[in-house]
Amino acid sequence: MAALRISYQTIAFDKVDIHLRTLRNTRQFLDVNGVAEKLNISSASWPIFGVVWPSSVILAHFLHDYQYKNKRILEVGCGIGLVSLMLNHFLADITATDIHPEVENFFLENILLNKGKNIRFVRTGWGDAKTNMGEFDLIVGSDLLYEDEHIELLAGFIDQHANPHCEIIIVDPKRGRNAKFSKKMVSLGYTHNANKPINSPDLEKTFKGHILHYCR
Repeated sequence: MAALRISYQTIAFDKVDIHLRTLRNTRQFLDVNGVAEKLNISSASWPIFGVVWPSSVILAHFLHDYQYKNKRILEVGCGIGLVSLMLNHFLADITATDIHPEVENFFLENILLNKGKNIRFVRTGWGDAKTNMGEFDLIVGSDLLYEDEHIELLAGFIDQHANPHCEIIIVDPKRGRNAKFSKKMVSLGYTHNANKPINSPDLEKTFKGHILHYCR
């Protein structure tokens, strides 16, 4: 079985550099003992966790200037972990989650690469039973709504882990499900608005999606 091919890249936040060990591209695949297959992660979707997507860059830059201090933060579907690693550098109280079986290995190596403190990581799916992670003041995520079924699952997962007074920030690249997701969040008691982000200098193309903001 061929080894994964990897790359390294750096994303800057003012004078702070966040270094990332990633998959070289989205053609990589290595499912030892069929662990991902048992989680219904196909060979086509397997590499998605391991590269830096524009939505995560937008979210990381947005949160860099956000008031997150003294808040307990949850990143949903963290993937390669750019957002959590940036927040960790500034000593935020961050917990990261993802269902992919390889995320934690890359995550731990990237924490070491950035000489950061330990970040709590929980491998969990949105439809799993209670995770015992508790509730959070700020829940964030990027590019999460790939399938129609994700609308109900993600909204339920967020609601399970949201404090009575909570903010949710999701960057969506305009996959066509944000309106239905917002409707579901409103039905759960959240207010919402959507804004176009200021384009990040790290992106070559104009970002066409939105920053979705919910609160209660």
